[in-house]
Amino acid sequence: MRGLERAVALVARFAGGLGSVLTVLCVVLVGYAVGMRYLLGQPVPWTDKVAGWLVVGVVMLASPEAQRRFEHIGVDIARKRAGPRLARVVHLVGTLSVVAVAAVLLDAGIEMVSFSRMVGMMTDLEGVPAWWVQALLPVGAALLLLVAACQSLLLLLGRDPAYLPDDKDEIPRDPLARAE
Repeated sequence: MRGLERAVALVARFAGGLGSVLTVLCVVLVGYAVGMRYLLGQPVPWTDKVAGWLVVGVVMLASPEAQRRFEHIGVDIARKRAGPRLARVVHLVGTLSVVAVAAVLLDAGIEMVSFSRMVGMMTDLEGVPAWWVQALLPVGAALLLLVAACQSLLLLLGRDPAYLPDDKDEIPRDPLARAE
């Protein structure tokens, strides 16, 4: 199980790294657009569309890593008062909920991409097929599903996933860190 968790962590961290690169690209692109518009008086209309696509990419690629680290919205007070056994059940219900949502997103994303490819749908930018951008949804959903399914499996087997919050103020273990 440790090997599976490490592999999933590696994939999620890689996707998160790509999300970070997209964030930097988005900032550079917006800076370029602002400079062109307000300093040179030559607006570049395509930058708004591309920046929006980059934001979608950031969200879809970063969400698996956020899930892996349990950095999503949670109710810590309720979990701390629940006790360790009930807190485990709460975490399991949470990860299974993410599995369900990710599965729906994956199915919808695959259907959307398939339809766009079938009809040859294009974006507002010449030569850019819509499915290129839309593919971010099923890719991100598949990664999120992978992470949440691994966490659910670990919880079902009585193991603690990495970064599982507890009542202590300890730094959670990172499965990619070297064992000491």
